[in-house]
Amino acid sequence: MERSRPLVALLAVLALALPGITALSSAARAADADVAVNGGFESGLSGWTCTAATTVGSPVHSGGSALRATPAGSDNAQCTQTVTVQPNSPYTLSGYVRGSYVYLGATGTGTTDVSTWTPSAPDWQKLTTTFTTGPGTTKVTISTHGWYGTGAYYADDISLLGPGGGTTQPPAAPTGLTAGTVTSSSVALSWSPVTGATSYAVYRDGAKTQAVNGTSATVTGLAPSTAYAFQVTASNDAGESARSDTVTATTTAGTGGGGTPGLPAHALVGYLHSTFANGSGYTRLADVPDSWDVIDLAFGEPTSATSGDIRFNRCPATVCPNAESDADFKAAIKAKQAAGKKVLISIGGQNGQVQLTTTAARDTFVSSVSDIIDTYGLDGLDIDFEGHSLSLDANDTDFRNPTTPVIVNLISALKTLKARYGDRFVLTMAPETFFVQMGYQYYGTGKWGGQDPRCGAYLPVIHALRDDLTLLHVQDYNSGPVMGLDNQYHSMGGADFHIAMTDMLLTGFPVAGDANNAFPPLRPDQVAIGMPASVNAGNGYVAPAEVTKALDCLTKRTNCGSYPTHGTWPALRGLMTWSVNWDRYANWEFQQNFDAYFG
Repeated sequence: MERSRPLVALLAVLALALPGITALSSAARAADADVAVNGGFESGLSGWTCTAATTVGSPVHSGGSALRATPAGSDNAQCTQTVTVQPNSPYTLSGYVRGSYVYLGATGTGTTDVSTWTPSAPDWQKLTTTFTTGPGTTKVTISTHGWYGTGAYYADDISLLGPGGGTTQPPAAPTGLTAGTVTSSSVALSWSPVTGATSYAVYRDGAKTQAVNGTSATVTGLAPSTAYAFQVTASNDAGESARSDTVTATTTAGTGGGGTPGLPAHALVGYLHSTFANGSGYTRLADVPDSWDVIDLAFGEPTSATSGDIRFNRCPATVCPNAESDADFKAAIKAKQAAGKKVLISIGGQNGQVQLTTTAARDTFVSSVSDIIDTYGLDGLDIDFEGHSLSLDANDTDFRNPTTPVIVNLISALKTLKARYGDRFVLTMAPETFFVQMGYQYYGTGKWGGQDPRCGAYLPVIHALRDDLTLLHVQDYNSGPVMGLDNQYHSMGGADFHIAMTDMLLTGFPVAGDANNAFPPLRPDQVAIGMPASVNAGNGYVAPAEVTKALDCLTKRTNCGSYPTHGTWPALRGLMTWSVNWDRYANWEFQQNFDAYFG
């Protein structure tokens, strides 16, 4: 033991003789920091953008939480975080993972993007990789993900060690939140600025609804005579603050118009097979019961996919022997309208692909649809574009400013029709879940390409026409599993699916997981739930008891299942079904349940 003293003394002398070396090593250690935010997931998913992910209390590598993400279908359950870094600097990325085929990597390094992975980690395994940033690099995206169809993976204690990029702490929670001007559908908010904040997020009833750069925001899409609770947070490169104190505001009663001309408070919408026959049989328009408030004549179809020339050819007597004459059909339309009902032409359907690829096709669409409306004296138009009618170009990434011709031309055509017929024109849409709610995870081809360009493609159309839209009734049927705002997948066949899908429309959601690119909520009077009328009508049929559960949960917040809704919407407009014919075939079960519920 005594022999070590001369060596210690020698080292001490060297240290004193070479102060530059000591200063250099100390400075290097001081400069290194963990620039990743919430790498231990102790604050939930704050700071991360994830798909199919949540946090769990077990298993964890350390602390009280870890990430659990589940790849499914074409989703590898990726979680990403963009961090601020210094140019020309070395960084070490590491994290602990469990599961099969778990990846950890960094992109946007300015030099060589890196990744590391493990094929199998039955217990916690550390993954580590390094990189050096380029001369102009100030932002790097770190990520972890699994592999398709391999089951859930876990991640914890992810860190990125290197020179700090500047801000190392999230800002303080905002103060001074107040409600200003309140209308029947909006609330204006303002708050005090927070030192070090670069942006703010607004929460409505616990759900993030929008991000802004300033200290004020107006929350729109609210229901009349409804109380709402609001909070705000502040963010910078280091992450998001705690939420502010809550302020509540109650919207005014409004005038009752709300952009829904002539509809009752709760409406029943159904499609009437008018141009074809199937196993449900032909139903004359005059024989449709008075319970049906909106009747969509199915279908107007194009002469070719890209012509824009829409034709409404009624079912011929050779196919539908009991079909009424044109004169009787027009008389039935007038009789329905005299009884306060709306009769629309529905364009598209399963077989009617409509792609307005040119302005000429757009103009032909407007003129041919106008001819149908005028010939039959209809109240408006339903857009039921399915299949490959709508898709997004690879560089079309902002739903608020679309550039794809088929999207831009459709928006223009519908605005022209609305302007032509005025405020009483009824405009409805019936997209599939793939084109709307799936936009929560994916939008178009995605940042790295390879995704289905149709995913979320209805969002720019709905958003551009939200002030003109009478009803949106997404088809909650013939759908695969869809992720809800609880970041869990929901499948057809029960109330839970309809609750989750409708909650997304009424709450709004970040498009492709980007909190700064949120699709705003629709008004509840603009939303109806689309369901099949019977087991014969389509996949996803639910029994009347499940329909009642969904309505109870959404309008009363009672009888809810596992999905946590973000509000209560007594003004929800109602139900849509495919179809009147199939409901008649099933002895009017769907209609009778609607009547029993809404009276």
